[in-house]
Amino acid sequence: MVKVMATGTFDLLHPGHIYYLKEAKKLGDTLAVVVATDSTVRKLKHEPINPEEIRLHLVKELKIVDEVYLGHEEDMYEVVKEIKPDIIALGFDQIHNENNIKSELKNRKIDTKVVRLSEFKGGSDLEGTRRIIGKIISAYEFQKSMERIEEK
Repeated sequence: MVKVMATGTFDLLHPGHIYYLKEAKKLGDTLAVVVATDSTVRKLKHEPINPEEIRLHLVKELKIVDEVYLGHEEDMYEVVKEIKPDIIALGFDQIHNENNIKSELKNRKIDTKVVRLSEFKGGSDLEGTRRIIGKIISAYEFQKSMERIEEK
């Protein structure tokens, strides 16, 4: 049995997340997903829309996911030691440097392969969390401007 580990924020689930998880699952038999903690999301991306408990629960409900873990804040390799994946699948746009990860895994004597997955070509303007947030803000601003016009 080949265990694949995928990681992410999974703040607002969208087609890009589903593509990433499906592609990761194709690499093995079991898919273990690590959801980033709120503090990690704040440090690396943005203020999370949903707290870690909700993000963890949403990912756990996806049929393609076999196991779900909350990431470790101090040392991301602790969760790798816990899960013991054969493969770590990185999303095409994740900030992690695969060579640095391979080097650190080797230093820690963790025998895990690292694979960078291809980009999602879904053609949707809702492929990323930041795009979804931007679209919501635009819709809100448009609605507010329409309300101001109606008031006049």
